[in-house]
Amino acid sequence: MQIFLARNNVQAGPYNLEQLNIMLASGEVLLDDLIWHEGLDQWQRVGNVTNNQTVYRPTGATTPDANDSIINNVTVFPEDTSNTKDNNSISLDRLYGKPERSKNVKANMTTNRHQTPHNNVSLNKTALKKTVADNDKVIGDVVLAPIMSRILATALNGLLYVLAILPLVMALTKMDVDYTKFQNIQDMDAAYQYSMSLMESIPSSTLMMSQVMVFGLFALQLLFIIMRGQSLGKLITGIRVVDQTTHRLPSFIKLVGTRTLLLFIIYNLLFSFTSFLGFVIIAIHYYMASKSPENIGWHDKLAKTLVVKADSSQLVKKSKSE
Repeated sequence: MQIFLARNNVQAGPYNLEQLNIMLASGEVLLDDLIWHEGLDQWQRVGNVTNNQTVYRPTGATTPDANDSIINNVTVFPEDTSNTKDNNSISLDRLYGKPERSKNVKANMTTNRHQTPHNNVSLNKTALKKTVADNDKVIGDVVLAPIMSRILATALNGLLYVLAILPLVMALTKMDVDYTKFQNIQDMDAAYQYSMSLMESIPSSTLMMSQVMVFGLFALQLLFIIMRGQSLGKLITGIRVVDQTTHRLPSFIKLVGTRTLLLFIIYNLLFSFTSFLGFVIIAIHYYMASKSPENIGWHDKLAKTLVVKADSSQLVKKSKSE
């Protein structure tokens, strides 16, 4: 039996049954991948034909369920067996996000003609965990988040912070604040004393409301970052932070210690001196990311992370065998 697999619009194979079961057991082949072999009417989800088990014991042709079908009315013409070894090597590299070892063309899933790599097949949305646009950058099994999505996420986080301190800002606008007290960087003690005197002039109810909103926002942000690798801004824009190597949620130290708390301290210090300097550093980060093949800015270099389009598979912990 010749078995073909597909992931992210890319076909690999053929494999025999023993090879498939070895890859299923090791986690190299996922239950959400696609499978086709002679006897199947169409491409199907691997989990559908294995009953969501990590071993495949075919008993004959499988009749697909109407709700779980992946590609309808597809005729498959696998490549000639004379080229099987070469095609298998190239397709396997692409399927699992490894560098290509050859410049040869790959086999398209719906025709027996050789085509160039950009001619991908069209899959039903139930087979894809994310939609890949023509201008998206793909690394392995993840799609890099567009720079504008990352900028928008940062802006949304800033807006949420402004909303949290809005009661305090409104109270300060009603006071005669001498902003020159904050311009002398060499006399920070005087600026601190003046800010404390301003706080004492603000009604305690306003201060309490602002503190509750700020701490509530920080707690919510931290919860989503730990559980999902997403700040609220990233959650809204559909992007996530993942580890550069595993493409899954980073370790707690990388995610919270380096990328969250350390960056919070750095930017808090920058904005305390001058807001202009803080915005310059943010601009430098996104400029570096726009020039990097992997959209890596200095935040990402520091924490060894990537920012990608969010996908549920990134939340699944890798098994020890992967």
